[in-house]
Amino acid sequence: MRSKLEHLLATITPERTYNETARRADDALNAFLAPGALLDRWDVFQSCMAQFYRHVENTVLRIHSGFQGQFDMDWNCCIKILQHIYGHNGEKTAFEIAHTGNEGGLYSVFRTVAERMADEYVENEIRARIGTWWNDLNLNEKFTAIDEYLANYGHLLPTELTEGSAARLKVHFEETLFNHVRMLRQLEKTNVG
Repeated sequence: MRSKLEHLLATITPERTYNETARRADDALNAFLAPGALLDRWDVFQSCMAQFYRHVENTVLRIHSGFQGQFDMDWNCCIKILQHIYGHNGEKTAFEIAHTGNEGGLYSVFRTVAERMADEYVENEIRARIGTWWNDLNLNEKFTAIDEYLANYGHLLPTELTEGSAARLKVHFEETLFNHVRMLRQLEKTNVG
C-alpha cells in the first residue's frame, strides 16, 4: 500500500500533469482556425490573439460549454503571457513576428503562447494539489512525509536543504515538492532531447 506521500507524488508526475496538459494545448493549437499567415493590422492581431487565448483556455481546461469570454479580459491575459515570453513590450514583439513572418511567424507566436498557458495551468494545479494534500495532514503525518521524502529523495537535494536537521526543507516542504516535479520534468526533457 502506498503512503500518502507516494500517492501525492504519483498524481503530480510530469506524465499526469505537464504531458497531459501539453497534449491538450497541442490539440488546441492544431484545431484553431487562424486568419492568413501574416497579420498586417494591429486590431486584427489583437482579435486573433484574444480568440486564440480563449480557444486554448477552453480546450486545456476542458470548458465545453462554448464559453466565449470577453475580448478585453482575454486580450489582457494574452498581453501578460506575451510579455512573459517576449519581454516588456511582448505584445508588440509578437505582432512584429506575426506581421513579418520572421522567427516562425504567427504559428510560432501561437505555439509559444499555448505552451506557456499550459505550463501556467499545470503549475497552478500542482501547487493546489500539494497545498490541499499538505493541509489535510495532521502534524505527525507531516513529519512522517518529510522524513519519508528525505529518505527516498534527500540524495537529490542541495545540501543547504538537508544539512543539520533539514530545517530549511521542513519549512519549505511544499515548495520542495513542487520543485520535485520540475526536476522530474527536466530529467525527462534531458533524456528525450
